[in-house]
Amino acid sequence: MIHRVSKLLIGILAGVLFITSCKNDTKKEESKTMMSSMPAASAPAAIENYGLVGTDSIKAVTLKNKHGMSVTLMNYGATILKLMVPDKNGTAGDVTLGFTSLDGYTGKTNPFFGCVAGRYANRIAKAQFTLNGKTYKLAANNGENSLHGGLKGFDKQVWGITQMTDSSVTMQYISKSGEEGFPGNLASQVRYSLTDQNALLLDYKASTDSTTVINLTNHTYFNLSAGSDTSILGHLMKINADQYTPVNDKLIPTGKIDSVGKTPFDFRVAKPIGKDIDKVKGGYDHNFIANRKQDDIIAEVYHPGSGRVMTVHTTQPGVQFYTGNFLNGAAIGTKNNARYGQHSGFCLETQHYPDSPNQPGFPSVVLRPGDTYHEMTSYQFGVR
Repeated sequence: MIHRVSKLLIGILAGVLFITSCKNDTKKEESKTMMSSMPAASAPAAIENYGLVGTDSIKAVTLKNKHGMSVTLMNYGATILKLMVPDKNGTAGDVTLGFTSLDGYTGKTNPFFGCVAGRYANRIAKAQFTLNGKTYKLAANNGENSLHGGLKGFDKQVWGITQMTDSSVTMQYISKSGEEGFPGNLASQVRYSLTDQNALLLDYKASTDSTTVINLTNHTYFNLSAGSDTSILGHLMKINADQYTPVNDKLIPTGKIDSVGKTPFDFRVAKPIGKDIDKVKGGYDHNFIANRKQDDIIAEVYHPGSGRVMTVHTTQPGVQFYTGNFLNGAAIGTKNNARYGQHSGFCLETQHYPDSPNQPGFPSVVLRPGDTYHEMTSYQFGVR
């Protein structure tokens, strides 16, 4: 199963080579179109040593464009370390939360800063699911549930850097059958590309040798003030979603799909994140279902002070809007010489829905041998 790529996103996103041969000729042509239409960044990629995890050397790669935007990534967790974005005065600032050294990312207080979450991003109820009549027991790391792949998900793995260009870096991780309880040997790759239109593009692909489930996302925490505001509650958020998936007290979807109308979850017209957050127990940590009536824009965020705007495009069917509810200042040695408290950053995790393997009414997350998982997301930046 290859997920459909909308015409608008094809025009701005970069394609990458399939991990395995794709049987769909139309999809091959789409990939060629995306690759040829992506403008290159103006400076060559820079790579440096970032430390060791065991005996594995961790590398940091920096991509830059001609407009003063840059992104620094590392191959531990395929993580975004830094994202420098100009404000309305042309001054670049880091709009992500994170640590100043590798030790922070490998430590116990890391709340998934900047990483790729998998093999199954978000939650799976009671850390188990049934596939083709067989029940698979997963690692429980969120109470009785599985969160972001388990005890050692993709965020805690060393990815191989397989390709670098002036504008992109591609990383790959091979997850063995049985890892964290999931079936099938899974080959996953993510390509990060930086364009001269100030877009950071994420292109995910994966293949398997046995039927499995997959849900990949990026877990970057954003604060468009670049550290000048300690809270994101004043950011103006717009989410292109008429519906969301309500959850129980363990943040597991109930299986229902509800309208956002006349609820605190209605972000169809931009409003401050903090306007209705007190009406949501614990804060926002919910999956919104993307509208597909017009285009692939799923969200837009504006920070009035800096003038920065971030627009999120995706092929994914949903987005998890998370307001850093569990940040409590425990992360020390962080950027901007600050401890990150509650609501210091927000996440827009483009995804399939949480607990989909146990919810037959949700879009399928099953990947079979011979098929290719393919999803793309763009974080486009500008000023207003």
